[in-house]
Amino acid sequence: MRDPSEEDAGVHVGGDAYGGVRLAPGRPRRPRKSARARRRNAIIAGLLSTGVLVGTGVVWATPRTIGSVDAGVTQTAPRGAENILLVGVDKRDDLTRKKQNELKLGRESGQRTDTMMLIHLSEDHSKVTVVSLPRDTWTTIPGKGEHKINSAYQFGGPKLALQTVRQATGLEIHRYIEVNVLGFVDVVDSLGGVTVCTPVPINDPKTGLNLAAGTHELKGAQALGYARTRATARSDLDRIDRQQQVISALLDRALSAGTLANPAKLATFVNTTLGTIKVDPDDGLLGLATQLRDVKLDNVQFVDVPLDDVDFKTPTGESAVLWDKAAARDLFRDIEADRDPGEPTPSAKPSAKPSAKASVPPQQISLKVLNGTLISGIGARTRTALIAYGFKVPDTAGNTTRKDHEKTVVRHGADQAEAARTVAAAIPGAELRQVDIKGIEVILGRDQLKVAKPKSTAKPSAKPSATPVTETATQNICKK
Repeated sequence: MRDPSEEDAGVHVGGDAYGGVRLAPGRPRRPRKSARARRRNAIIAGLLSTGVLVGTGVVWATPRTIGSVDAGVTQTAPRGAENILLVGVDKRDDLTRKKQNELKLGRESGQRTDTMMLIHLSEDHSKVTVVSLPRDTWTTIPGKGEHKINSAYQFGGPKLALQTVRQATGLEIHRYIEVNVLGFVDVVDSLGGVTVCTPVPINDPKTGLNLAAGTHELKGAQALGYARTRATARSDLDRIDRQQQVISALLDRALSAGTLANPAKLATFVNTTLGTIKVDPDDGLLGLATQLRDVKLDNVQFVDVPLDDVDFKTPTGESAVLWDKAAARDLFRDIEADRDPGEPTPSAKPSAKPSAKASVPPQQISLKVLNGTLISGIGARTRTALIAYGFKVPDTAGNTTRKDHEKTVVRHGADQAEAARTVAAAIPGAELRQVDIKGIEVILGRDQLKVAKPKSTAKPSAKPSATPVTETATQNICKK
């Protein structure tokens, strides 16, 4: 029987409701809001439009714009902090055949999800932490046994999805948000598109996306394809990175002077956003406005769940991912305690020699692997290990003209020195060499150096060494 989690749905940020709320004839015009109020509502809508956060429509819309859904939320936030579960739903039943073809969604009926994000608002209302939960996470679904986490919604709808995430993370969920595909396209177009950058070319007939490596301006349908595609080396893990990049790009565009200073454009954006979601509890989201008043891009942090195995074979022969249980437990404990992920506890004693942290994380690095020997298979093995580490490595393996390389060398251009150091650190013993090339390449030698096991896959000691990879929205924005 086909696993319901295996539908090739995409990221589902946005919804299928349209438009804002017009003032009734004769109704008094609302007073002009302050610049701070406009900025506050823009960041609320910017976060909301990508399915990351929710807010209030107190300026241009009413709570009636927002739909409701029963996810079984019963626990209210005990203090200013709040945990929100965002579930992206691929519901195609109400889309015309033409629209399904246009968005490359396929024609399957029903509802399914493969995008889940856990959002934590800090108690002091100054920080937002967004944790993407990989769709292929192998976990226990209450009452259904072990399955991929994205099966939960199809098995039991919003309630089972929430129960599954609560069980996997150990966190109480105080708010549930459900979004759909079509509104995302409308939101992106209302902002005039978004800027994204890809370190590798992407050619995916399934989503209709064909991009060269580099920076691109994408309209709504293209942005949806960019966030949906899995046609790169790390599949769903790369897709999570792209989703976070699109979220950051939308926030940046929503908070730009061109949007904030244009009342008509800003009103269209906010109203489109607020009309794309369903929530539980059905309280109009009015309580979150003050929470987000002082949030800035630098304080929106994206965190990856530490993984133990990125190619786990399930009993049914599927490929799934396993969390590093100890490190993931620490991550969610930090969130529960309202600490930044990886932040030492007050009682923790710093080590005498703290380990150096790479300035460029593997997830941001694209490189080539070339076999410089006559030893067959080492190129493929090294590529697989580097992908598991988090690097982006093209599918095609290469060979050098010379076959007598004795030592493994990490070669890099002058502008890739920091990234190359991260690569060299992942291959202990490799020589680091700056040459006149673009990018980074690893030439494998007869020394057959092994790729070091990532920290997140190390066997945990009493205190796991694995630390979550974190980036802010500002760091995710592509520089033109």
